[in-house]
Amino acid sequence: MKYKLGDFVRFVDEKMEGFVTRIIDDQMIGVTGEDEFEIPVLASKVTTVHGYEPAGTKKNTEADEKPVDLSQFDKKGIYVGVVADAKAQSVVHFHLVNTTSFQLLAGFNTEKQQVFKGEFSGIIAPKSSAMIYSAQLADLQLWPAFTFHIIYSTKQNIEPPAPLVVKEKFKAKDFSSTKKQVPLLNQAGWEIRLDEPELVLDAQKLKESFFKPAEEKVVFEKPVSEVDLHIEKLRDDYQFLQSSEILSIQLAHFHKALDAAIVHQLHDITFIHGAGNGTLRHELQKVLSKHPKVQTFMDARKEKFGYGATKVMLK
Repeated sequence: MKYKLGDFVRFVDEKMEGFVTRIIDDQMIGVTGEDEFEIPVLASKVTTVHGYEPAGTKKNTEADEKPVDLSQFDKKGIYVGVVADAKAQSVVHFHLVNTTSFQLLAGFNTEKQQVFKGEFSGIIAPKSSAMIYSAQLADLQLWPAFTFHIIYSTKQNIEPPAPLVVKEKFKAKDFSSTKKQVPLLNQAGWEIRLDEPELVLDAQKLKESFFKPAEEKVVFEKPVSEVDLHIEKLRDDYQFLQSSEILSIQLAHFHKALDAAIVHQLHDITFIHGAGNGTLRHELQKVLSKHPKVQTFMDARKEKFGYGATKVMLK
């Protein structure tokens, strides 16, 4: 049986249950229980527990378009809403959110290393949404590229916009902002606008801009030689943050400090990430192993940091 991220499963041979939080390969999956530890297990050794559905998975089956007052006809407002699973917080679900008055014929594909896969196709009624994809937030750098194809339709006397094609490759910065209420989902998360409002050029303001002084360059402050990434050092409200938010904040701070160290031509910089479950350490070293300005990296002095810090040697 093929499992999806967020599925609620029970172990066949043990009195344990949890949520699928990683698809390792065709035979192996990762299951996270109440202790928040992920356990690799053969897919054949678990079974689905029926009755649980992630928030937002129930599709709006009412595809018939209801008449709308043309003065209140909404032509804009198509989003991708990304929300954490209610039970498995490390898993995020992607929803295509239609706040317009159009009926949408939508297709969604992924592409990774020239391998293309159709993930979703269907009709999304006006003022409704559909869940289209799930992923591990910690694996953000491994996510495929997303492509959305959307066709507008209405039975009313409204000219539909041209079909919408959007290609998106998400980065950590897309999830570093504070969560907010996603339209129609009634859940806090991140929203990405697909039908950006048309850019209207003001000729006078454009003319004035030529006479304004050039904007100052971005200034990178020289970082200290040891950068502490413990969340309590970065945010005062860390007690109220979810684990996925914490990781995004830590990674954003890491990237900023690394860029600053490179700009100021530091010989080396140490990142204190703690031992913990190793997730942050793994994410840092994944970035460092591919960075063109990194000569090498290693565990920092064990007598001072234990195994909780990584020293980076820069070119």
